[in-house]
Amino acid sequence: MNDNEKKPGAEKSETGKKNLYHAERREMSLDELREAQNSQNRNRGPGPGGGGPRGRGGMIREKPKDTKGTMLKLVRYIGKSGGGLIAILLVIMLFTTATTLITPRIEGNLINCMTLGELEDGTVRLLVDFDGVILWLGVMAVIYVLNCILSLVQTLVSARLSQWTVYKMRSDLFRHIEYLPIRYTDTHPHGDLMSRMTNDVDNVSNAISQSITSLISSVLTLIGALVMIIWSCRKAPVMIIIAICTIPITFLLSALLSKLMRKYFVKRQVLLGSLNAQVEEMVTGHKTVMAYGKEDMAIDAFVETSEDFRKCSIKANVWGGIMGPVMNVINNLNYLLVAAFGGYFCIKGALLVGDINAILKYSQQFSFPISQIANQYATILTAVAGAERIFAILESKNEPDEGKSSITVDDIKGNIELKNVDFSYNEGEPVLKGLDLSVKHGQKIAIVGATGSGKTTIVNLITRFYDIDGGSITLDGVDLYDIPKKTLRSAIAIVLQDTVLFSDTIGANIRYGKLDATDEEVVAAARTANADAFVSRLPDGYNTMLAESGSNISQGQRQLLSIARAVLADPKILILDEATSSVDTRTEMHIQEAMYKLMEGRTSLIIAHRLSTIRDADVIVVIANGKVAEAGSHEELLEAKGEYYKLYQSQFAGFAT
Repeated sequence: MNDNEKKPGAEKSETGKKNLYHAERREMSLDELREAQNSQNRNRGPGPGGGGPRGRGGMIREKPKDTKGTMLKLVRYIGKSGGGLIAILLVIMLFTTATTLITPRIEGNLINCMTLGELEDGTVRLLVDFDGVILWLGVMAVIYVLNCILSLVQTLVSARLSQWTVYKMRSDLFRHIEYLPIRYTDTHPHGDLMSRMTNDVDNVSNAISQSITSLISSVLTLIGALVMIIWSCRKAPVMIIIAICTIPITFLLSALLSKLMRKYFVKRQVLLGSLNAQVEEMVTGHKTVMAYGKEDMAIDAFVETSEDFRKCSIKANVWGGIMGPVMNVINNLNYLLVAAFGGYFCIKGALLVGDINAILKYSQQFSFPISQIANQYATILTAVAGAERIFAILESKNEPDEGKSSITVDDIKGNIELKNVDFSYNEGEPVLKGLDLSVKHGQKIAIVGATGSGKTTIVNLITRFYDIDGGSITLDGVDLYDIPKKTLRSAIAIVLQDTVLFSDTIGANIRYGKLDATDEEVVAAARTANADAFVSRLPDGYNTMLAESGSNISQGQRQLLSIARAVLADPKILILDEATSSVDTRTEMHIQEAMYKLMEGRTSLIIAHRLSTIRDADVIVVIANGKVAEAGSHEELLEAKGEYYKLYQSQFAGFAT
């Protein structure tokens, strides 16, 4: 959209960018970094051109606002699509944990089959119960094989569940975004929406496949290990206290280290996002950087940000690497205490050697899940925050459509009436104030006015991209609210200043106006739009693949393809929004010729800054202060010497001189 009223925060965007770059160039707290980037996002006004930072890793990872509520939503969401898989996964995890927990007890029984005995001559020998050894070895082999199979099945089921959730969530999210109101996508950074579709969904997937299953398994292991410790120490209860005495230390250190780790890892992600945004900005603006000779400045800014990232990464890796050694020290201390006191109780006859072995193993199994839970905490928190952002979109309302009229596209003639229309993008900042405008079937109406006067806003209201605040708009006497939006928009074709072409063939891009069109119809539309001449000269003709946004052809050629698409759509109402403002005069003549053919017999609305392009319009409407200031033919308006005369003089005064 072209009007400035759509971008109320545009004039502040430079401030946001400067704040962000200043934040990157010195040591700052996480809150300051967040505020710097959030300032940039807030200052991006609505409009298709006002997207947020694009690229992966550009968004700041924050704690979820409602962890419990989001977790419940996520569980319900997964349950709807993969409830059966969840049940299977839980059962498998239960059996896997059981086989893991029973192994130390079997090892203990196996060791207890080998005892020291005193013979009649007083010598001490190792007495082995071979039947017991064979039995427990067989049981252990079965348990190990079973554990291996269950672990494999658990991995497969977990992967299937996570990928199914990703597929379902991305599909639902994309489908919902397609039906969101234009106001939503205009007022939310586009990079943020893409980040939710990619990064946030990936984080949820990783949490399901790894972190959540690991968390559940850890909790089950924790409970099971405690039960087995109590059972194994039943003959020496004091061993229970000894076996778990280091657990409070583990909890405290895990919580402390996790807090420090999360601080630096999140800060590192913020800086990584800033690096990505900086690289993207420099790459997309490479010509501008070179034109102004600012290569060294760009390099210096990147190096400084990269240096901050390096320092933060070192701190993050150091604190992340400390967790393992600290937990090993605590586990070794626990092992030492259990072994020493276990040996004492073994000498006293309260415990057997196999019991001590089992208690040692269960002590390790009891402390290990605590460290694992601490390690997974930040990952799960990030996933929940991502899920919260995803649900924020999924729970937003779709574009409303109150249309109940049975009118069809064929019934539409193109008589448009705007009566006393009021509208504002932001409350308290009216753009249109009691505007009246009448367009008859087959008329060519040109709408002109100063930048920000509301020209494109009228188009947004006619297409119902936005809804009016007051007044009424009718089409062939039918209130616009009563016409289904699909019917309304199928009767309208828009040719914009910034053409939208897809990474597909030229033929497919033209056919976007009518998907079931034949090749002959596509070629005929291209000829009408004066596009066939240049397309035919291309080696692959209509099968030529276009690069991103059609960057491998000229601006004028892109515009001709856009017009060909509109020709193929055969609309009842045609809207041309600054369709020739970005091309040279010669190309403009070709485009105008194509547009004249397209406008024949159709109701046409032409928005233009170049007044030379609208001389032949049936009626020229001048918008000023949110109202129709004057209307008439080119000659009539010049004679009136009003707003149109001033605009005309400002554009052509130089030529007159």
